[in-house]
Amino acid sequence: MLNFNTKQLSIIEQLNLSQDVSVVVSLFNEQDVSQLSLNNLLTVLETANALYRSGQPIIDDQVYDTVYLQELKNREPEHSFLNTVEPEVVIDSKTVALPQKMLSTDKAYSFEEIKKWIERLLKAAGELSIDDSKIDIRVTPKLDGYAAFDDGSKLYTRGDGSRGQDITRAFNRGLKVAEQGGRGQGPGEIVIKKSYFDSVLSDSFENSRNIQAAIIAEKKVDKAVQTAIDAGACVFYPFSLITNWTGHYSEVLSDFEAIVERIWNAVDYDIDGVIFEVTNDEIKQHMGATRHHHRWQIAFKVNDESAEVKVLRVIPQTSRTGRVSPVAELEPTKLSGATISRATVHHYNMVKTNGVGPGAVVQLVRSGLVIPKIEKVITSVTPELPIDCPSCGTHILWESDHLVCPNKTDCPAQTENTLVHFFKTLGNNDGFGPKVIEKLHEHGLKRIHEIYDAAKNNFVGFGFGDKTAQNLVDQLTASREIEIEDWRFLAAFGVSRLAGGNCEKLLQHHSLDELFAASVEDLVKLDGFAQVSAEAIVEGLENVREEYFKVKSLNFNLAITTKVSEQAAVETPVFGKVLVFTGTMLQGSRGDMEKQAKALGAKVAKSVSSKTSYLVAGEKVGANKINAAKDKGVTVLSEQEYLELLANN
Repeated sequence: MLNFNTKQLSIIEQLNLSQDVSVVVSLFNEQDVSQLSLNNLLTVLETANALYRSGQPIIDDQVYDTVYLQELKNREPEHSFLNTVEPEVVIDSKTVALPQKMLSTDKAYSFEEIKKWIERLLKAAGELSIDDSKIDIRVTPKLDGYAAFDDGSKLYTRGDGSRGQDITRAFNRGLKVAEQGGRGQGPGEIVIKKSYFDSVLSDSFENSRNIQAAIIAEKKVDKAVQTAIDAGACVFYPFSLITNWTGHYSEVLSDFEAIVERIWNAVDYDIDGVIFEVTNDEIKQHMGATRHHHRWQIAFKVNDESAEVKVLRVIPQTSRTGRVSPVAELEPTKLSGATISRATVHHYNMVKTNGVGPGAVVQLVRSGLVIPKIEKVITSVTPELPIDCPSCGTHILWESDHLVCPNKTDCPAQTENTLVHFFKTLGNNDGFGPKVIEKLHEHGLKRIHEIYDAAKNNFVGFGFGDKTAQNLVDQLTASREIEIEDWRFLAAFGVSRLAGGNCEKLLQHHSLDELFAASVEDLVKLDGFAQVSAEAIVEGLENVREEYFKVKSLNFNLAITTKVSEQAAVETPVFGKVLVFTGTMLQGSRGDMEKQAKALGAKVAKSVSSKTSYLVAGEKVGANKINAAKDKGVTVLSEQEYLELLANN
């Protein structure tokens, strides 16, 4: 049972959440995180983040990452909360723009994940023709402090990664830069020495996060904290000055544990992991970043508590993405102060290959007060695999490691996600995002055609304002009238193994309506469609047939894919060639040029390989990319040379 103190309850009140404080508290004490609704799960994440950043954490960082955040990843891997920097909660203070973006760090909890990250580095180096011998990794402690940025004149909190608070007052109070460094060192962390905290402040403050928050507080600083600042125990530690190990990536692979142990104990500050980053600036620039983290950097964190538990049975549960996830019911076991009786297994291939079932003994990694993850199987048994979706009864299919329900339109567990996917894939209207779809779903709209059938007064009845309701009606009209490719329209129905690329390939041989009459044998005859994929596609199309024809009858403005037979009738210089477009084009967008090339019978790829015929390079293309293409025997054309090639046909 988690007990909230007065300060924590006060912070929750100031967040202006839709639920009462007592309800929010009860969500944290839910033993089974999988039973939380999506909204409640987000409330827990947002509240935990707010408390952590306010210096009053209620759960530790590992529980936040491996339980709550992982649960959101399992349910909604593309959710916006996962793809942006977790916001700093600012209740009364104004924010200012940061001198440069401060992103979060991607996390890994195993050596295997670090190896996969290094493989991505090597792939990037290969694309840039950088020799493996030149790839070094810098390893540093991941300080568990208060993230900040020092530009030499001001000190900023990280905020949401783009905007933070001006906390220069911390330097005015005497805060020093670690390692006797000067101002203007960029990003870093405000931290306090562990030895000082343990010997001087531990009786007065619950944890070091309280101290970090006090250092930057707008109000007069606590006397004990000011003494710690004056003594140099509290510092701003720039990442550029931090203790590090730097060496070739092969050393990381061969001596991983020793390097981690060395860096983990390298500083007298709280740390919650070890950061790995590539040192080559060209690779950094090439790999870039998501809105959440840099791809060239990753943090390794440790799970350090476990228990061996007997499995009673494995229950299938269908998520809103259609994946059927295995949940293990366990013999009740005390772990991290709570009794654990359920755990999510990673996926059904783990159930199948590792023998997870009634009587199996599994190892659970530390998870605090909620469901942990199964780390490995100690004693295996013959597993029991579901055949049909537990939500709708549809026959389920294998997709890589996962069992998936292909019934996108009628499965109660995934209808809302199907609606979101449809409008997101169409991409020609702005009105129907996840929040709007969630509200419509709550009012009983479960099908795509039902949304299109709704009138303005219906939307008003659902709680939308008059102007918003009219805008939604206008957006629905626009989505039918604005031209979209027929392959995009088909992909919007979310059929298993029918993303945009496969849709386009199929529609080069069959019209939209004809495709629903195609057999498995018809699809297997086409290049790129194996038996398993063909079976999944045919079954998936049958599941959406009724809804597809209802929606198509609404007269969408579809651009029809050119058939291969029609392409073959026209002689073009690029027919049958594999083209890659890169850089900034002057004669039109890259997308328009790709579309035109396909109409001329070319195959358009996203990356250069030995099968590429032409690399069409616009402006702002690096020399390394062009040289790498030439090394593979690819003909490189400027945009003008490409246009002349077409004109001379």
